[in-house]
Amino acid sequence: MKFRSGPQRSAADIPSVRGSRVPLAIGALLSAVVLAACSSTGGKPADTGGSGGSGGGVDTPRVTIAMVTHEAPGDTFWDLIRKGAEAAAQKDNIDLKYSANKEGPEQGNLLQNAVDSKVAGIATTLATPNSLKPAVANAVAAGIPVVAFNSGIDQWKDMGALEYFGQDETLAGETAGKRLAAEGAKNVVCVIQEQGSVALEARCAGVKAGLTGGTVTNLNVTGTDLPSVESTIGAKLQQDPSIDYIVTLGARIALTAVKSVGNTGSKAKIGTFDTNAALVAAVKDGSIQWAIDQQPYLQGYLAVDSLWLYLNNKNVIGGGGTTLTGPSFIDKTNIDSVAELAQKGTR
Repeated sequence: MKFRSGPQRSAADIPSVRGSRVPLAIGALLSAVVLAACSSTGGKPADTGGSGGSGGGVDTPRVTIAMVTHEAPGDTFWDLIRKGAEAAAQKDNIDLKYSANKEGPEQGNLLQNAVDSKVAGIATTLATPNSLKPAVANAVAAGIPVVAFNSGIDQWKDMGALEYFGQDETLAGETAGKRLAAEGAKNVVCVIQEQGSVALEARCAGVKAGLTGGTVTNLNVTGTDLPSVESTIGAKLQQDPSIDYIVTLGARIALTAVKSVGNTGSKAKIGTFDTNAALVAAVKDGSIQWAIDQQPYLQGYLAVDSLWLYLNNKNVIGGGGTTLTGPSFIDKTNIDSVAELAQKGTR
């Protein structure tokens, strides 16, 4: 779909990267496309619990799958993850138990709770691998299959997970950096909203590697406190008027950066990772130049569906390697094709 800087790579066409990245199986892609309209009853994700899936389109025994993420309260990105997971749960006759906490130790406790409750499988993000390693090890020791998604691309194998679904964050960052270079950016600020997240750190490192002829400065903010984010970005812009591009790592932060630019009269442009419906409108009106899409709906869907495939057929998507769901760019050249899907909550 899409404009990409550098070699074209997507979930369907990315060749092996660093020896362990493999293309997404065609069958899984077709399954996800056919079932994209499916959804189960849900609502907003909660910090400590939730469920989805209400009977499915298969005749396999009903099992319980736990999904544990590092969702930050109020971040609509996770609504897309959960909606994809619930669609797979409904199709696969799975009782989906969702829980989340943005703090690594607390997410580890939620993972251990899932192990103790003897779920049939676990899908988890690995944003803070060291905090989660003991619980993942306990799951593996108990014979509970674990798949990772969204974060932890360089750690999942060593931690004992069976599969990984997500974006190569370093590659995505490099792709963004190359686009910035093509647009003539010279002084870039990369805004990190969750300190210690391996995925976010990798994105900014990738941006720095991809941007030739310019500089990248990381700016740490507290992503759950948007007024603070707005003032911190604004202060940085006032301190250095030569900043010509802001790269944010989430849609909420990007929309907040738009306010900072407006308040300070800065001429800085904004690009971001990840989308939501409001960000689609911002790309349309030009206040945000582009967004990198990692297809969170697909990540949630595949994480759950892969566990069903493993439990019932011992299938492993990706042949033991990473299954990539991004990166690709969303910008004015393709925003109309994405807008309707964003309103439905699948992009």
